[in-house]
Amino acid sequence: MNPPAPHSRPDWLRRADPIDGVERIEAWFHGKAYGMHRHDTYAIGRTLTGVQSFSYRRGQRNSLPGNTMVLHPDEAHDGQAGTAEGFQYRMSYVEPALLQEVLGGRALPFIEGGVTTDPRLAAATATLLQHVVHTLEPLEQSDALAELAHALAAVAGLPARRPTGDFLAARRAREYLHAHCVRVVTLDELEVATGRDRWSLSHDFRTFYGTSPYRYLTMRRLDAVRRMLLAGSSLADAAAFAGFADQSHMTRHFTKTFGLAPGRWLQVAGAVRRG
Repeated sequence: MNPPAPHSRPDWLRRADPIDGVERIEAWFHGKAYGMHRHDTYAIGRTLTGVQSFSYRRGQRNSLPGNTMVLHPDEAHDGQAGTAEGFQYRMSYVEPALLQEVLGGRALPFIEGGVTTDPRLAAATATLLQHVVHTLEPLEQSDALAELAHALAAVAGLPARRPTGDFLAARRAREYLHAHCVRVVTLDELEVATGRDRWSLSHDFRTFYGTSPYRYLTMRRLDAVRRMLLAGSSLADAAAFAGFADQSHMTRHFTKTFGLAPGRWLQVAGAVRRG
């Protein structure tokens, strides 16, 4: 009897419960995995098997087994298998705010190209890229984030001096957006909450957290949508709870952000939970 064709293996995605700003997944895909999308977090990953190909910053990247991927917040990318055999990988999505606790207001490190073989980053990401069945203890995760921040800064050649901007105002804005993430928040509100004019605040927020205040708010809403979908809520109920105008509004943002429509995301993420 002939062995099954490589592409007959079903796609799957396993997801650890998010803990304090870090989300960890492991997945296997063949062919096209994700359309173009972007996160407001760092995407820190490692290819385990196969060739993981993706478009990133106007170029095609190929990650081989053992390579480390570092995608900067808010940079558009997609994902697909570079060969017919498919690919398996692990990824941790890390909020820039967690790294800022270590960086202390320095600009976010940028790793050119998105794929690296630098041993400093390979070592610094080992804890965060463990199998998703391993639950990270709070101190373990904290230490891993500190190691990651220092390694990113070193590999990126980050200067020691702080950039111009108001880090405290940006942090107040982030805290306000967290507290009011399931409703419309206006720039007037943020100005009052932070004491910073909207144009300066938008610049500061992107410098210290890698994305705009609106994108950050939208991502927190989508986090709520994913939690509700996994808990069994309908698309319409999840959209309404998270503050979107309607289901189609939520679906557009979801697909643009994660590269998968909500139903498809729930299919690959929920299949593992059911299994």
